[in-house]
Amino acid sequence: MRRKLFVLSILAIVVGILFSACTPDLSLEPAVPAAEAAEEAGDPLEDVGVTDTDNAVPQQETATGLSGQIQVAGSTTVQPLTEKLALAFMELNPDLVIEVQGGGSSVGVTAAGEGTVNLGQVSRTIKESEFETFPGLQVYPIAFDGIAIVTHPDLELPSISLDQAKRIFAGEITNYAEIGGPDAEIIVVSREEGSGTRAAFDELVLEAGEPEMEMAETALLQQSNGQVRTTVATTPNAIGYLSFGFLDESVNLVEIDGFLPTVENVLSGNYPVFRPLNLLTNGDPDELSQAFLDFILSSFGQELVSEDYIPAR
Repeated sequence: MRRKLFVLSILAIVVGILFSACTPDLSLEPAVPAAEAAEEAGDPLEDVGVTDTDNAVPQQETATGLSGQIQVAGSTTVQPLTEKLALAFMELNPDLVIEVQGGGSSVGVTAAGEGTVNLGQVSRTIKESEFETFPGLQVYPIAFDGIAIVTHPDLELPSISLDQAKRIFAGEITNYAEIGGPDAEIIVVSREEGSGTRAAFDELVLEAGEPEMEMAETALLQQSNGQVRTTVATTPNAIGYLSFGFLDESVNLVEIDGFLPTVENVLSGNYPVFRPLNLLTNGDPDELSQAFLDFILSSFGQELVSEDYIPAR
């Protein structure tokens, strides 16, 4: 039920993005009942784990004059985005302190669920088992993020299919010559278990289609997107994956089915590897957290989001 309700929220989000950004049509018709649209439209942003539409935070005038403290922890992918948004909100509220820490998406779920932080950061869909453990979890998507496959800067590959990507990261394809690249051993770089980026990549690539596969045992595991980028950029013949927000010129981008990992290609439905970036609360957010969420989902907050990610509104 939660996943169906999530779909309703995503359909509304996508329509808003398309009309505001003049991006290619995703064949969504607002007049079509949401349940039918979820099944029939083939929406590329469908089923990414946004929960109840009741959780949508209304855009309001940004609150000022606030004081107190908000604690946030979780995904290291969401962390820099939250930090940027927190700095902007604190500039409007000098007596407010927002502390943002990493730890991984699983930490974000647990910390929010146990109430040790006001907001948890999660860069993947929320698992049914997590909802069972913390039935009061409320999920607030603040952005969408693509995951790009990247290589060492001296290594250029032809476009690969999603199935080839799966077989590379599962360790089934071990030489780039097998996919039209140079005759060189493939060095796989991955995030560690518990990472939201890893969980999303596993779901969207390794578990896509049949058969489902697991990450190669020989993969070099890293604890953050930044470490993955550095390792790929400095290790000859390395291939890894990164959040769109961490892409720079130190690595090469790999096309999937002829399309580069770009915001435009995600929105058009041509690039399939993307996930939601969420903030979580256990039950309704407290007053300060609600004000921060309102700010994030305001037009100004989403403008800041759009500098590196796909806005949620």
